[in-house]
Amino acid sequence: MNRGILRKIAEDPELDITVGGPAFFHGDLRPIEFEPEPTGSKLKTIPISTRLSRYIHLFWYHGGQLRRLVRSSEFDVIHAWEEPYIYAGYQVSKSCRDLPSRYCFRTAQSMNKRYPPPFNWFEKSVLRHASGWIAGASLVHEQMLNRGYSAPAGTILNLAVDTSTFRPLTAEQKSQVQQSLGLQGPVIGFNGRLETDKGVEILLAALEKIKHRSWSCFFMGSGRLEVRIRQWAQSHGLKDRIAIKLIPHSEVPSYQGAMDIMVAPSQTMPNWKEQFGRMLIEAFAAGVPVIASDSGEIPFTVGDAGIIVPERDVNQYAQAIECLLDDDQKRNSLIGKGLQRAEHFSVDQTAERYKRFYRELASREKDRS
Repeated sequence: MNRGILRKIAEDPELDITVGGPAFFHGDLRPIEFEPEPTGSKLKTIPISTRLSRYIHLFWYHGGQLRRLVRSSEFDVIHAWEEPYIYAGYQVSKSCRDLPSRYCFRTAQSMNKRYPPPFNWFEKSVLRHASGWIAGASLVHEQMLNRGYSAPAGTILNLAVDTSTFRPLTAEQKSQVQQSLGLQGPVIGFNGRLETDKGVEILLAALEKIKHRSWSCFFMGSGRLEVRIRQWAQSHGLKDRIAIKLIPHSEVPSYQGAMDIMVAPSQTMPNWKEQFGRMLIEAFAAGVPVIASDSGEIPFTVGDAGIIVPERDVNQYAQAIECLLDDDQKRNSLIGKGLQRAEHFSVDQTAERYKRFYRELASREKDRS
């Protein structure tokens, strides 16, 4: 599902797309194995062995396999979906420096950080040889310009949602999924890592303020705070109103659509703030109204299609949830705006933006330094 943008680009007969990715990777939520493309896809895929994939800054691709990939065709553009300051990003950049291909990378860093050696050296080396760079969101773009990245070489290209997969469920479908979770509506949802930076404790505090009301809460994800959630539910007599389940991404659309409200209380940390919020656009496409914090990129992603709350204001989260539980007109209005917002971030529209960038990048003069 994460290849949706490139799969769509590959449908263009003027473009030939090959994707190389880790044969195996330790993801945030679960181990991930390289999956084959669905039948009919025009996207070419090549798995590459990796080492140390538990450590995002240090992991690396098998050098021989990587070199064979970048030399397997006369690529006009080589796009590394790796940060420029990590070893894998430097490795991809180095592998194609003696080729005529234009090299670019994507970054999602929304903070202007100072990296210690050797990571600061990796970044400088990659920047010196890159023909272009992609910021995953507007705040990322702003921070990288402040960092000294070339403005003419950069562009903003967001993540996307497949609106043919993420879409509103029928009332019957919604009820069936809620029943499979052992929950009764209305269902308040959370989608993401069960960690402090995703605001789990803030959501629990807000739910505690409205526990006298009728609701259930579905935590879709996993993480260190799962035990904390279960202990909280037990101590407040809410055990039967809480469900926690890690869902494979291919199954997320049906579970996402079973929510009546989604809350995304992400919290700004000393070394992180929300970089985009893909769960937001997936909720929009699934017809789920959103309440979200003002951390990082979230207000720009949400626009007027959801309710934005100061990230640590528990009372306002509780009030916003109650507002949507009580006000059908407000909830339906946000659902409509969210569906429109999802179209802006759709795979189809995002793929067109990528195609324009790739074509323009291919025409740039390559820096031979």
